[in-house]
Formats: sequence, C-alpha cells, structure tokens
Amino acid sequence: MHGVGRRVRGRIAQSHLPPVIGHADWESQNLRWSGGQLYMVHDWDSAVSQPEMQIAGWLTTVFTATRSLPTDATLDETEAFLDAYAVARGRPWSADERLVCWAAGLWVRAFNAKKAAVRGGREQVVERLKVEAAERLRQAGA
Repeated sequence: MHGVGRRVRGRIAQSHLPPVIGHADWESQNLRWSGGQLYMVHDWDSAVSQPEMQIAGWLTTVFTATRSLPTDATLDETEAFLDAYAVARGRPWSADERLVCWAAGLWVRAFNAKKAAVRGGREQVVERLKVEAAERLRQAGA
C-alpha cells in the first residue's frame, strides 16, 4: 500500500480537464430523496471547483456512508455508481475521465485509511484498502 497516494495524485495531475462547481460530500446525511429520486444535496461547505470526474470519483467512495456507519463503497458499488452517474449526466465517461474517477476515489480511500490508522478504531477501512488497492490502482491506470 506504500505510495498509493503518490501514484493516484500523479495520475490525477496528468489530466487537464476543466473545473466545474460541485458537491464533494454525498454521505447520506447530506442527501434528500423524493419519490426515489435525488431531490437535494446540502451541506454546502463541501462545494468545490474541480474537474467533474474528480468530484465523481470522490463521491464513489462516500455515497455509501451514513452518519452511524462510515463505510466505503466496494469495487462493485464504485463501478455501479460511475455507470449510473454517466447515465444521469447524459454521456459516457471517456477513457481518461474514467481513469481520473477511479484515481480520485482511491485518493479519498487512501486518505481515510491513513486517518483511520492514525486515530484507530476503524481498522476495517485499512483492511479493505489493503484488499482492494491493487485493483483500484489498475482501474485508475496508476
């Protein structure tokens, strides 16, 4: 796992895509639904200006978290999120965009694992990253 952050940071830096305004914290407590459709995203201290695929990548790792259960998305959940996001935005990801999505998601996972290792108490975050790091690096082209 050594060097994961450096590798994905390098992959993200290779891409020069335009920034958009977005929301970077789609944990359940920040989302409101109506009739099975996403109605509102709040907690606007999480507003950012970054390339869309970087924001989407961050979201792939936090959308499964709740206030009481801070779980990271699995590989399959990440893939399903990216597919659903592409449908919602009305166009598929380019190959480069998809790599950046995976890299940005892994960046968040590595950050969360480092934080968990220092603070203790969330060993499952570190363990899952150990299991998934190689595949997530492959998906990120890093």
